[in-house]
Amino acid sequence: MDKLKQIEAFVSVVEKGSLASAALEQNITPVMLGRRIDALEKRLGTKLMHRTTRHLTLTEQGTVFLDHCRKLLTELDIAEKIISEGRHKATGHLVVSAPAAFGRKHVAPHAPAFIATNPEVQISFNLTDRVVDLVREGYDISIRIGGSIDPNFVAVKLASNRRVVCGTPEYFHRNGIPKTLEDIANHNCLSFNLQGGQQRGWYFQQGGKPVIIKTAGNLDCNDGELLHRWVSEGLGLGWRSTWEIESQLASGELLTVLDEFALPHYDIMAVYPQQRHLPAKVRFFIDRLKSIYAQPDYWSKG
Repeated sequence: MDKLKQIEAFVSVVEKGSLASAALEQNITPVMLGRRIDALEKRLGTKLMHRTTRHLTLTEQGTVFLDHCRKLLTELDIAEKIISEGRHKATGHLVVSAPAAFGRKHVAPHAPAFIATNPEVQISFNLTDRVVDLVREGYDISIRIGGSIDPNFVAVKLASNRRVVCGTPEYFHRNGIPKTLEDIANHNCLSFNLQGGQQRGWYFQQGGKPVIIKTAGNLDCNDGELLHRWVSEGLGLGWRSTWEIESQLASGELLTVLDEFALPHYDIMAVYPQQRHLPAKVRFFIDRLKSIYAQPDYWSKG
């Protein structure tokens, strides 16, 4: 028999003053309620109350036990209320990982407004281009752009995105426009180095199959913002995300090439560990980002 039901039966009988009244409140028969009291006393090995047809009298042990039972039930009610509210009200510490440049521009800036409407939330950001281990490192959410997702995690699409080869009109005027993937070898490609985690090359699809093109250039680094700056200065080709260059594409400051070979899916995603009940702080933050990113012209505003 459930220990909690036994304790609830004991407290209810004492507070109502009779088995009949307590049974009516709990919508069970007095006989069943009496069996729960009997089972509780048997399990404890002591008499908690003396019962007659008209009176209930607590024993000394029953009086002590009653006080602890009331505190236990009160604490349980509080705990359940906290958990229940946590599913509908954002509270607690939200720990977020995001790519460095994207996080600085499109995630962290939206945190103050989120906290203003969810004042019981504290947010910590780790902006890094490293793929973090959400569970081992204690993250609630990881914002990721493209890449494979572990089946133990849930990925929610926040916005569409592509990785494209781009350069300035001046660069293409000086060096020509690549027409095929093989033409990339004839261009100065500005890429992440080993420390930036993109040493294998640039990813495309050709004939429906993924391909990796090795690149070479006179500048490389581990910082995406610096690569973006170099591309914008006309120093070479870049393989950049559309979220980063959308405003420059709209103004004509940058042009894309080899679009027919671009990977079809390089979306911006919120990733979190699978769990039965997603905390409101996580759900609300994801919904806020999706709403912001869906605004007309958001990405082209720069």
